[in-house]
Amino acid sequence: MVALSLVVGGIWWAQDGEPSGKPPIAADPAPGPTVAAPTTPSPSPSAKSPPKPPPKPPSKPLGPSRATRLAIPAITIDAPVTGLGLDRKGQLRSPPMDDPRLVGWYKDGPTPGEKGTAIAVGHRDTRTGPAIFLNLNSLKPGNTVRVTREDGLTAVFTVDAVKTYDRARFPDRKVYGSTGRPELRVLTCGGAFNPKTGYAANVVVFAHLTDVARAV
Repeated sequence: MVALSLVVGGIWWAQDGEPSGKPPIAADPAPGPTVAAPTTPSPSPSAKSPPKPPPKPPSKPLGPSRATRLAIPAITIDAPVTGLGLDRKGQLRSPPMDDPRLVGWYKDGPTPGEKGTAIAVGHRDTRTGPAIFLNLNSLKPGNTVRVTREDGLTAVFTVDAVKTYDRARFPDRKVYGSTGRPELRVLTCGGAFNPKTGYAANVVVFAHLTDVARAV
């Protein structure tokens, strides 16, 4: 069962839980990916280690176009995306529980690839079993998230970091605030599960736009 509370530009996404903290104002850029230097066989003392490859640079922002599919090759996800709006209480709706393989995207925020921080959310599990983001916390820096858009472009995001935050100390500004470049946050539940209160934490994937592909 999912119990996740988010704040997106002052909008709550509350699923069996209380809203977390205050609306975001700004965010510091997420740390870039770290890449280990290649292993070399017993170099001599005078030999120098080869330079580390630099982090992937950000790609230029795209224009607006709604998301249609989200793929994460490292954890074999390729799923349809549905836009999420607000309910009568001003809370962000969640993806339908009867379709646990569906990803939700906050349609009133930036579209994936636009300048700003796009938000994608999904269930970790439901009462009937595992859901789309069961293994989200196993992603590593350097993995990619590919978001296909209605305009035929695929926005390719490179993962910078994967963090798990206690719900009571969720860093809204860091997660939801704009860094001035096209970024993506992918969120689900995490931490310990309590049948009465739900999950204790949120898993957050930080990624930035590094490439754009066109469907052939």
